[in-house]
Amino acid sequence: MTATAAPSPAASPAASPAASPAAIDPAKLDAFLGQVVGDAGAAFSAALVVVGDRLGLYKALTQGACDAAELARRTGTQERYVQEWLDAQASGGYVRYDKTTRTYELPPEQATALADEQSPAFMPGMFQVMHAVWSAVDRMSENFKSGSGLPWSEHHDCLFEGTERFFRAGYRGNLITSWLPALDGVVAKLERGAKVADVGCGLGASTILMAQAYPRSRFYGYDSHASSIDLARQRATAAGVADRVSFEVAGATSFPGRDYDLIAHFDCLHDMEDPVGAARHARQTLARDGSWMIVEPFASDAREDNHNAVGRVFYSCSTMICVPHSLSRRGPALGAQAGESRLRQIARDGGFDRFRRATQTPFNLILEARV
Repeated sequence: MTATAAPSPAASPAASPAASPAAIDPAKLDAFLGQVVGDAGAAFSAALVVVGDRLGLYKALTQGACDAAELARRTGTQERYVQEWLDAQASGGYVRYDKTTRTYELPPEQATALADEQSPAFMPGMFQVMHAVWSAVDRMSENFKSGSGLPWSEHHDCLFEGTERFFRAGYRGNLITSWLPALDGVVAKLERGAKVADVGCGLGASTILMAQAYPRSRFYGYDSHASSIDLARQRATAAGVADRVSFEVAGATSFPGRDYDLIAHFDCLHDMEDPVGAARHARQTLARDGSWMIVEPFASDAREDNHNAVGRVFYSCSTMICVPHSLSRRGPALGAQAGESRLRQIARDGGFDRFRRATQTPFNLILEARV
C-alpha cells in the first residue's frame, strides 16, 4: 500500500462540509496519507517488537544470518509465524534480507538497539510501554469525557517493567559518566561515602547503578508502588548490592530519613500529585550542603518548540500515563513536557534558593537544586 494508491481527494472522507474539495491541496493530502501509512506500519509492527523481544527472536538473530526455519529452531517457535514476522521486520528495516542466500540478519546497529540489554541504546522497553498504553485506551477514552484519572498502579503490568527497561538504558549510558559529575561536588561525596535517597525509584535501576559505582555510599529507594519495590529488592540482591541498598514503600512527600547528601527524582516529578510538596520534603530531608537532582524528559518552555519527533513521544506518553496519574490524585498534571521554568518554580516554592540546568541529553534535562 502506498500513498499514491489512496483515493482521490474528491472521493475521500476529507471532502466533507467541514473541508470542501476546493480547499484541499491534492499533493499535500497525498503526502499526509503517506505519513499516515508510515505511522500505521510502525504502530502495527510495534506489537511484533514486543513479541520478538519476549520470544528472544532478536537475540537469536545475533547468532548469525538464517532463514525462518532456522530461527524457529533456535527459539522453539513455529516457522510459519516466524516467516511472517521476519518479513514484517525486513519491511521496516529492523532486519536485513539477503535475496541471494534467502536469509535474514540483524545488522550490528539494530542488534545494539534490540538485542543487547546492556546497551545504552536498548529500546524494547519503550515498546512494552506502548503495550500498556494500548491496554488503557478504553478507560482513557472515558476519562477524556469525565476528567477522571488513571493511577500508575492500575495500568497493565507491562508498564512497570517496560518503563524500567527503557529508562535503564539512558541511565546506564549517562548517569555515572555525565549526570552525577555535572552536579556540584556530588561525586566526591559519593566516593567518600554519602547518604542518597532515590525517590520514585520504580524497579530500582537508577538506585542499583549508583550503588554499583559508589560502594562506600548508602542508597535508599522509595516508591509508592509496592509491586515495584518487591522487584527492586530482588534486583538489588541479584546485582550483589543488597548490603548497601534498601527499598521501601513510601511517598514523595513522606519518605523517611534525614540528612541526605543527595536526593534524586528520576523521570517522576512531573507525574506527582503534589510536586511542590515533594520539593518541600526534599528540602527538609537534605543535609545542609546537600543537592536535589531532578531528571526530567527534555522539554522547552514554549510548547511549539516541543512539536517534534521526541516531543511527539513524550506528549503521547504524558497523555496516557503521566497526566492521568496526577489527575487521579487531584494533582496539577504537569505532564512530561513541563519545561524548565515550571520546574524551577516548583523548586523555589519548595524552599530551594539555587536552581540550574546541570547538563542535558536529547531526551533529558538534568537539573540541580540547592539551598
